[in-house]
Amino acid sequence: MKPIAIFYEHPDWFKPLFAELDRRQLPYVKVSADQHGFALAETEAPYSLVFNRASPSAYLRGHGHTTFYTQDWLGQLEGLGIPVVNGTRVYGFEISKIRQLQLLQRLNIRYPKSSAINHPRASLEAARSLRFPIVVKANIGGSGAGIVRYDSIDELEAAVNAGSVPMGIDGASLVQEYAKPQGGYIVRIEVLNGEFLYAIKVYPPQGTFDLCPADACQTSDGRELVRAACAIDAPKRGLRVERADPPAEMIDAAVTIARAIDLDVGGIEYLVDERDGQAYIYDINALSNFVADAVNVIGFDPFAKLVDYLEFRARAARSSP
Repeated sequence: MKPIAIFYEHPDWFKPLFAELDRRQLPYVKVSADQHGFALAETEAPYSLVFNRASPSAYLRGHGHTTFYTQDWLGQLEGLGIPVVNGTRVYGFEISKIRQLQLLQRLNIRYPKSSAINHPRASLEAARSLRFPIVVKANIGGSGAGIVRYDSIDELEAAVNAGSVPMGIDGASLVQEYAKPQGGYIVRIEVLNGEFLYAIKVYPPQGTFDLCPADACQTSDGRELVRAACAIDAPKRGLRVERADPPAEMIDAAVTIARAIDLDVGGIEYLVDERDGQAYIYDINALSNFVADAVNVIGFDPFAKLVDYLEFRARAARSSP
């Protein structure tokens, strides 16, 4: 079997994935998104399967040049008939919060009231039709970056005049009603191969928008977790997590989203708004960093199931004509 290629940018997030591949002695190669090239005239690739792990937050680590290039390389692979896990279609949603909400609109799935803008001053007109507080979210963000809350139109206007309203690296942002999570937590539903995998409640510190579950330090009752994914960030502020059992309609919504965009593996996040008691989906993550210390939180290792899927896809590609 040709090796599985793991196309990635962050040096530490995928250590558990590499460890599981090593444990099974599956052939794989690490392909750095940071320094990469390909021949446009190539007619085949040396991989049985490519797993796309490129991150929209790469620009925060000085790797912003990978963001749009990734789409081009994945398209090259797909044109050659190489199967890609979380390929071009999914990645297009990963790097556009606007596109995510357009999808939810088409699927008739509830999301916070929002407008899209391509200039900071346009946020003022957009905000006048929204209920404060609001947030402005960079269209390409990741790891909670590029999200700022404003409690009044005057506060937003001051930020516009100061030139501090966040805009994505593509020049676009969302202006969105801020929903305070009922119970102080959001829910992240993980899906794999179009099916529900598990769900967790994430309790963020107040005012925090970075909800990476691999950064969790403890359970909701204060028990310390063994952090295996974001190794360089071990002293992270206290994200707390616990297993969740979402209602069937939210699991159905997450699965519907995954199947609609061919999302092989990812997380769909929602919250229940404290003001009206309604559940709103607000983020679709194709870059899935599974919860820290998963065995103790959810009762099994999701990386084992992920590698089961990668192996299945790679072997299916080998046997296809």
